[in-house]
Amino acid sequence: MESTAAKFGPLPALKSKVNNHWQTITWGEYRSQSRLVARAMMTLGLEPKDGVSIIGDNCPQWFISDVGAIYAGGVPAGIYTTNSPEQCQYIAGNSDSSIVVVEDSEQLGKIQSIEAELPKLKAIIMMTGSDPAENVFSWSDLPELAEQTPEDDLEVRVKAQKPDDLCTLIYTSGTTGSPKGVMITHTNLTWTAQSTAEVCEGTSDDRMISYLPLSHIAEQIVSLHAPMQMGGCTSFAESLDLLGDNLREVRPTLFLAVPRVWEKIQAKMVTAGAANPPLRKKIAAWARKQGLAGGYAEQQGKPQPLFFGLADKLVFSKVREKLGLDRCRLQLTSAAPISLDTLEFFLSLGVPICEVYGMSECSGPATISLPNAYHTGKVGTCLPGGEIRIAEDGEILIRGPHVFMGYLKNEAATVEAIDDEGWLHSGDIGEIDSDGYLKITDRKKDIIITAGGENIAPQLLEGKIKSIPAISQAVVIGDKRKYLTALLTLDPEKLTAELGNAGSTASSSSEAADCTQMQAYLQTQLDEINKSLARVQTIKKFSVLPEDFTIEGGELTPTMKVKRKVVNSKYESQINAMY
Repeated sequence: MESTAAKFGPLPALKSKVNNHWQTITWGEYRSQSRLVARAMMTLGLEPKDGVSIIGDNCPQWFISDVGAIYAGGVPAGIYTTNSPEQCQYIAGNSDSSIVVVEDSEQLGKIQSIEAELPKLKAIIMMTGSDPAENVFSWSDLPELAEQTPEDDLEVRVKAQKPDDLCTLIYTSGTTGSPKGVMITHTNLTWTAQSTAEVCEGTSDDRMISYLPLSHIAEQIVSLHAPMQMGGCTSFAESLDLLGDNLREVRPTLFLAVPRVWEKIQAKMVTAGAANPPLRKKIAAWARKQGLAGGYAEQQGKPQPLFFGLADKLVFSKVREKLGLDRCRLQLTSAAPISLDTLEFFLSLGVPICEVYGMSECSGPATISLPNAYHTGKVGTCLPGGEIRIAEDGEILIRGPHVFMGYLKNEAATVEAIDDEGWLHSGDIGEIDSDGYLKITDRKKDIIITAGGENIAPQLLEGKIKSIPAISQAVVIGDKRKYLTALLTLDPEKLTAELGNAGSTASSSSEAADCTQMQAYLQTQLDEINKSLARVQTIKKFSVLPEDFTIEGGELTPTMKVKRKVVNSKYESQINAMY
């Protein structure tokens, strides 16, 4: 932060919308505000290595609290805004948080309800609003608190920190039990951020938009830490619902979306395209053929189709402008598997999505794809300076300066994750091609072993099933069973059009789930997919659920990954009925 502020002081660092107007914080202001918050936290009793839990939506105060905590020698730990009071208590307690920063009165209520179970808690800071409780301080209280701690005292804290000290905690989303605190060092963060910025050729002209949960390492690297290396500017989306509008306003140069966000954009575009007049549909279909051929030609170093430029002028440039991606040079996806159908949809529209693979335990990216070096369906090549290899059982192993120092207060899990030679065992299965591109074939834990002893990779099958237009989510079942089945949910964005295609009179997802015409329509499309699969991979039966999976319903993590364990338990009766 110090060198970035010195180099880029007057340039914009953070932008947020207040009363419908974008407000800017420069790098110089970002530094001074972070240091002020650090001194205020010290006044409130923050000791070196104390945890600082942060719960709130993406905003400048989140960044400033995080950086301020690090300045003061504390250890920030993000909490998802959707977490229950019990989950908040687990993270704030496990991280020994003496300070908790909350967004508003709603999040404050969660912390106050569990305060008695947090003996180390000294103070709560509110990003917005205030509260009469003695240990709760508003954001406007911080300058006065900071005055009680001299700059020299802060400088002592800064200088006492070493590169291999614990810097921040990222809590895993807990898809298989209690979340684990991933301990990330200063070196882990700065090396990863610098490598990412260098490989992406980032500069102070770059613009990012922050909207994914900041408790997640991918969002922190892309919107918080990498911009600090290159002096770029991060704007905060007003909400996920307003992301489309904000994208058009910000027009980012780098954009990261999890697969579910890309799928939702795709669904909206397909629905809008279906309403176009016949001539426009014809032009779009022609252009998409050019786009797909051109995208694959580019990857293979071959010349693009003769009319690719015309298709770009007539269609692709307008699509990019409408999405707010007209000056975006790098569209990224990470955090979960993305289907080939979605990748090819955007590729055909001149919007190549570059896959990144990694995990919290290696500070974010382990591989990266770039516009001039990507293969659709593969997650890129090893981040320069790191190492990747495939173990004998197919597991992906990662080593380098980005590999974490271990799990907080969990030595057994640490020993299981990092071997004696420093290799991080990812838990993912993959293969590396002759050009060094990694392909993820499945999650080790998710491999289905049928009653007949066949090993089945469910993610591959689920990706194919999700290419059926009506389908939103698919979970393949079959572990220790005689055959494979699938739980399906319907896509609300495409439902009306697909009900018409099916000849169904249903008017909602729940009605469609029970509709015989809709089920017959889905069966026909599933039969086509089954034809391309080995016999043991075919889906014999399926069950359509009345509602889509949601974060609130517990089936999705905050980054919209399916929690298989929850789904298997919650829909046990539907699963058993298929057997």
